[in-house]
Amino acid sequence: MSQAPLPELAQEPEPLGHGLKQRHLTMLGLGGVIGAGLFVGSGAGITIAGPAIVVSYLLAGVLAMLVMRMLGEMSAALPASGSFSVHAERALGRWAGFSAGWLYWFLLVVVLAVEATGAAKIANGWVPGIAQWAWVLIFMVVFTASNLAAVRNFGEFEFWFATLKVGAIVLFLVLSTLAVFGLLPDTDPVGMTNLTGHGGFAPNGFSGVIAGMLAVVFAFGGLEVVTIAAAESDDPARSVARAVRSAVWRILFFYIGSMLVIVTLLPWDAMKAGASPYVAVLDSIGIPGAGQIMNIVVFVALLSALNANLYGSSRMVFSLAERGEAPRALLTVSPGGVPRRAVFASVAFGFVSVVLNLLWPDTVFLYMLNAVGAVLLFVWALIAVSQLKLRRRIEREMPERLTLRMWCFPYLTWVALAGMAAVLVLMLFDDSARPQLLWSGGAAVVVLLVAWAREIRAGRS
Repeated sequence: MSQAPLPELAQEPEPLGHGLKQRHLTMLGLGGVIGAGLFVGSGAGITIAGPAIVVSYLLAGVLAMLVMRMLGEMSAALPASGSFSVHAERALGRWAGFSAGWLYWFLLVVVLAVEATGAAKIANGWVPGIAQWAWVLIFMVVFTASNLAAVRNFGEFEFWFATLKVGAIVLFLVLSTLAVFGLLPDTDPVGMTNLTGHGGFAPNGFSGVIAGMLAVVFAFGGLEVVTIAAAESDDPARSVARAVRSAVWRILFFYIGSMLVIVTLLPWDAMKAGASPYVAVLDSIGIPGAGQIMNIVVFVALLSALNANLYGSSRMVFSLAERGEAPRALLTVSPGGVPRRAVFASVAFGFVSVVLNLLWPDTVFLYMLNAVGAVLLFVWALIAVSQLKLRRRIEREMPERLTLRMWCFPYLTWVALAGMAAVLVLMLFDDSARPQLLWSGGAAVVVLLVAWAREIRAGRS
């Protein structure tokens, strides 16, 4: 396949708005992965790995950090609203850009339904008089309006959402650390009892660590949105480089720091899958109303993720339309630079997903959810392969654009690819993860077949 000469990669001005500031991007990167998966889902990982969940999060976090460094390198050199979909097309061909873009769009609009339903359940608990479906409708209308407004308004909305989540984690870390050392009223230093007792640091051995990693690796999905949003900032190259640098380290700190204080303060075998370990810790150190406080934080986290995913999905499908990989009708942009039809297309499918989730959560929607379970790893793999190819071309023809570089290139890129392959193989042999891999693999094959058919048709025309 012939490659376009690199000068063609020089960026044409995006028709989208440019209202996002550096603080918006930084908080979008931080807030995108701090969601219910951390506040509630981490409990399932602890029940699998015990205190060694810290190692599970470290392994998953390092993999996510390597992927983001690769993506940051390409996005700083060649910023685009389609981010990794555009990079894949430039590096590997139209089939790769088509596949990465549509798979990621499908992932976002399905996960959007989970977030909307989860937030509606919490709101229904507070105000039972309003039915769950009505809450979903309210949230969808509000966030559709948010995404139809100028991108600056979306940035402000997401900035304050993310700030609340980050503030909650920082406060949790401070209080928990004080409790570990017995510096809070009615607390004593806990020492190493919970880390080394109850079966030891890794009660289920290395297999428990790996199973824990499978349970938590997908919680790091969402970081990619910051590279999509960077195209709508005043200085995309500098903005994405700074956002990626700050986000990955802070997120590793928040995730691993949280897990460390949780398993230090509480016996791992007292955790329950589906229950928030954060609530358990706050209850144990005597914080009144801990459950309700965490309910509010999880509620905000779900709405924040819903908002960000609707934004990311609309920009991805808009980018696909720009490159002729989606209907051209989606290219309509408002005077403020918002791709309104792309927003409506994404929220429409989001509504369909929500209805399926409300009507058939254990059948039709479960199949859809399984079909996106491993998609993130497929997208990450395309990012890594794209970076391997694009890095050489940029070094050769536009070295001045390499303002952010992947560490130890190409060795760590290959390490990341090996890590992704290992996770996929482990999923195949894990009874709980295998359905996700098989259904996601099926979804990927369908998209690849469509991409292949389009390539054949384009070659004949």
